[in-house]
Amino acid sequence: MTQLGIVIPCYNEEAVFKDTLAQLSELMHDLINRKAIAQNSFLLFVNDGSSDTTWDLIEAACANDPLCRGIKLARNVGHQNALLAGLHHVKDQCDAAISIDADLQDDINVIVEMIRKYEEGCEIVYGVRSERKTDTFFKRFTAQSFYKFTRFMGVKLIYNHADYRLMGKRALQELAKYDERNLFLRGLTSLIGFKSDCVYYARKERMAGESKYPLKKMISFAFDGITSFSVKPITFVLFLGLFIVVCSCFAFIYILASYFFGWTIPGWSSIMLSIWFLGGVQLLSIGLIGEYIGKIYVEVKRRPRYAIEKLVGEHDDANIS
Repeated sequence: MTQLGIVIPCYNEEAVFKDTLAQLSELMHDLINRKAIAQNSFLLFVNDGSSDTTWDLIEAACANDPLCRGIKLARNVGHQNALLAGLHHVKDQCDAAISIDADLQDDINVIVEMIRKYEEGCEIVYGVRSERKTDTFFKRFTAQSFYKFTRFMGVKLIYNHADYRLMGKRALQELAKYDERNLFLRGLTSLIGFKSDCVYYARKERMAGESKYPLKKMISFAFDGITSFSVKPITFVLFLGLFIVVCSCFAFIYILASYFFGWTIPGWSSIMLSIWFLGGVQLLSIGLIGEYIGKIYVEVKRRPRYAIEKLVGEHDDANIS
């Protein structure tokens, strides 16, 4: 039977933690009783530097439920790094790992289907949202625009898939070889290339608390994903520069014709408009190139992506500095 680990990154999730724990624990016990997964399967909660009582709740859960384990990161490192810390930690401890957010807006009932597809030979099984009726129009529009735009920019993504997925041991081992600091796990898992499949579900409303991805973070996340996997933005700037050069040539020809044929030349407003436009394009281009250089700067320093302060559950009394 498959030894399953479910990795749940948590950041200030005290409002939903008890409900999340109850639902996941009930599901795991049911799967174990039905012999769908091995008895030594587990839940791993990764505390991403929460400022509320999330870690206290994780410690209490680990003390009361043998299925539960916990990792306390030394500081907040962001959702992607926290999730990666959990996946790295379990890659040698289970046959397959499922990652899911603590708000449980992703339907846990499709986990059974994920396991079945894994046992049929799929190393990666993506959880894909079949509908987003519970999202606001703005949230739904921006999310769908994100997937379409990233695909247009050359990033290979599974449409309407976030970070709800199953990864087998081989896939986890391969993921560990990707040592980059600018993390975009949705793109990395697509690069691995093992046999994969999808399961579909309807996205639910958040039980309590608030989203950890407001508009500002969503835009930053989308930009990081595009610039980490594609150089098309720089290519676009190159072609924009060529287009402006061509337009400038036509403008020069027009000015010469105006001089020789006595046509009226417009006033300074059109000239100033051109200067402002070209100045904006130049600043945009420099800023975009600067973003790529900044990513190179972060990568070459090779700083650790996370530090584990404490482990509870199976590894009680273990502390890592």
